[in-house]
Amino acid sequence: METAYPSLLLEKAVDEFSQLPGIGRKTALRHMLYLLRQPEERVDMLTQAISRLRHDVKFCKVCHNISDTDVCPICSDPRRDATMICVVENIRDVMAIENTQQYKGLYHVLGGIISPMDGIGPGDLEIESLVSRVARGGVEEVILALSSTMEGDTTNFYLFRKLNSYPVKLSVIARGISVGNELEYTDEVTLGRSILNRTPFGQ
Repeated sequence: METAYPSLLLEKAVDEFSQLPGIGRKTALRHMLYLLRQPEERVDMLTQAISRLRHDVKFCKVCHNISDTDVCPICSDPRRDATMICVVENIRDVMAIENTQQYKGLYHVLGGIISPMDGIGPGDLEIESLVSRVARGGVEEVILALSSTMEGDTTNFYLFRKLNSYPVKLSVIARGISVGNELEYTDEVTLGRSILNRTPFGQ
């Protein structure tokens, strides 16, 4: 049975909020009623933060991580080891690896992994920009830090074929991470050890 809303504005807000992942209409309604009880200034700050997030956040021109500037703080940090590039699926993986404090190189965010079932092919990912970074020289190692899934392994193999002709070491993170697990859900100690104990691709 459909919920009868006393306000069309409330119903519209619930409709929009329930589009977020993991948010059903009941949860959305609870959040909207909570916001109605808050001072207007607090709600205005929330809506402004969301609006600025969408309009002002950029994607790094080098690694495709999110940033407030054209080049992200990691890529522009002279203390980072520019000879190493860690390839990850998404921005959450960058955050997870950074939290381990075990990696001091640079990153490359693919924006997904190859998944024919979902209609995602190599052309949908930031693969050519990775090849260009390696082709420019200066990179000694590319670490493939993708999830231990069939799609992750398929993407690893595709990247290996694209980069194998360049004079770089290609390695994968150690399989301390259970097969089928995604990086963002792996504890920091295990993830940190997996980065440190990486192995050459194919071994």
